[in-house]
Amino acid sequence: MTNTSILTLDSVTLALPDGRLLFSDLVETFDQRRTGLVGRNGVGKTLLAQVLAGRLPPSEGRCLRRGRVHYVGQHLSDADATVADLAQVREVIDALLRIEAGSTQDADFDCVGERWDIRERLQAQLDQHGLGQLNWAHCAAALSGGQAMRVALLGAFVSDADYLILDEPSNHLDATSRDALMTLLEGWNKGLLVISHDRALLERMERIVELSPLGLSSYGGNYSFYAQCKSAQTEQAERTLERLKLERQRQARELQQQRERLQRQQSRASKAARSANQAKILLDRQQQRSETTAGKQQRDHLAARQALNAQVRDAAQQVESASPIMIHAPAPLQPSGSQVVVLQDLQLPFAHQGLVNLSLYSGERLGLVGANGSGKSTLLKVLAGQLAPIAGTCEVRSEVALLDQHCSLLPAGQSMLDYLRSASANPDESLLRTRLAQLGMGAERISLPSGVLSGGERLKATLAGVLYRDTPVGLLLLDEPSNHLDLPSLAALEAMLRQYRGTLLVASHDRVFMQQLALDGYLQLDEGSELHIRA
Repeated sequence: MTNTSILTLDSVTLALPDGRLLFSDLVETFDQRRTGLVGRNGVGKTLLAQVLAGRLPPSEGRCLRRGRVHYVGQHLSDADATVADLAQVREVIDALLRIEAGSTQDADFDCVGERWDIRERLQAQLDQHGLGQLNWAHCAAALSGGQAMRVALLGAFVSDADYLILDEPSNHLDATSRDALMTLLEGWNKGLLVISHDRALLERMERIVELSPLGLSSYGGNYSFYAQCKSAQTEQAERTLERLKLERQRQARELQQQRERLQRQQSRASKAARSANQAKILLDRQQQRSETTAGKQQRDHLAARQALNAQVRDAAQQVESASPIMIHAPAPLQPSGSQVVVLQDLQLPFAHQGLVNLSLYSGERLGLVGANGSGKSTLLKVLAGQLAPIAGTCEVRSEVALLDQHCSLLPAGQSMLDYLRSASANPDESLLRTRLAQLGMGAERISLPSGVLSGGERLKATLAGVLYRDTPVGLLLLDEPSNHLDLPSLAALEAMLRQYRGTLLVASHDRVFMQQLALDGYLQLDEGSELHIRA
């Protein structure tokens, strides 16, 4: 494959409306290699993708594009959208309809171009990928999140674009749909940029580009290669920082010793001059020379100290950008082995399963799996008391918390800091700020309304509110928690969940994430069948 330049960032800078500089002076080329874009939550990956796609102008610099770019974002449609809108072919189909109705406008023919069969091609893709019940005019509001993303991705692959930019494309996709996405990407032979935290997807990439406060860094390999490089870089940055700190301490001691020697020399010279009964003009000249020498040494010392301080700051910034995220596991109140959940002949709302019978015990750790639409989220909401079952009984004998994929516990107008305050009767402000900092949340972000934060930042704030409230959680329910978390936060969440000793029930299509949790087994929930346990 020829690595022909398609997208080029030329000194691109982006400032937010509030004046905050998100990134500056980015210089990078994106060619036809399958490239994954990674970075911590809130660093600006989605906005950078929009700049690359031409959806957002940079504050400074320019983005050069050769060919047509097709962008699929995380938030796909409004209430009035159709399947054609999701697939981004609405304008072409509308132009076709006008031509078929007799239009001779050049704009309509230019819009259609060579895509006279776009309706047939889209329908063929829908049929091939299990969405044959849909057509281009179908209302998008009736689709699940997974179905909407699948339609948007199929639209990308029939777009005839030269470059695809996909923002978190595997979010909301079940295991079967994720496998289909992998197959589609393997068959795509043009430019591709994927913004994702899905490690299985990133493993299929040929290059990883990381966006951080330090800029863009390119790694010529897949996710495993990137992870190895990052680990080595982090270790090197920590060693460099420690060496520079020791050097600064050594330099400070030497400078202090030099000042003390100079003061002693000046004192001895002054005494000797007075004893020699020299003329005042000679004494004044000697004093002036001594002060000049001392001043030059002080300036040299100051310059050396400032240069070393700058090196320490740069090294500290390198370490800070790679510093680990920390999440602390709550201590459950339930004694080990006690019964926490009892479901008897439970009939779930909005679903088509048979009756659900289930018992969960303290300390049990299970994954909840099944295809999109099988009722996983519904079951979790029933366990959390947010939905009532149609029939049967649901008894939960522990403090329960549900962290859903929409972060519904976190009001859009409330800041992260205020949200954590509300979860505690006697909040320790310093402790709350420390815990948010350990989640990778900067001081300038924790006071902003949560509605302006990234999806990952909102998820981390909700997670903190669930884990750090006054009453420990004995039954922790997680619904697709990996969808919006960055890679360091995912690693921290996995580590915390491995340490968690309460009852855990987690629904996720992320196989790598589930494999990291040391689960006792899985609950399989399939449409039209009862809940059953598998190893």
